[in-house]
Amino acid sequence: MDEVIRSIVAMHGRLTRPIAEIAGGDDLFALGLTSHAAVNVMLAVEDRFAIEFPDAHMSKNTFSTLDSIAATVRELAG
Repeated sequence: MDEVIRSIVAMHGRLTRPIAEIAGGDDLFALGLTSHAAVNVMLAVEDRFAIEFPDAHMSKNTFSTLDSIAATVRELAG
């Protein structure tokens, strides 16, 4: 799952560094992720994992790191 999320963030995140150089806990917003790009990441993650982010998870914290995205997907996927 983590590699799939990395791939999605690499494709939709518009980050300033290559995804291979980004650790799980690095702040994606500090690396160039915008709110618009975060929505694109969210939509791609929803499609790939057949989940839907509820309002409670629509926050900057959810999309701030690769680790936080993965943890949320694990929670929502059951």
